[in-house]
Amino acid sequence: MLLIGLTGGIGSGKSTVSEALARRGAVVIDA
Repeated sequence: MLLIGLTGGIGSGKSTVSEALARRGAVVIDA
């Protein structure tokens, strides 16, 4: 299993990347 953590400030593209990963079948947990 591969675990990826996305961090960054406001406007850095975290949501865009997480949506792209979800479209490719990744499980996304937004906490």
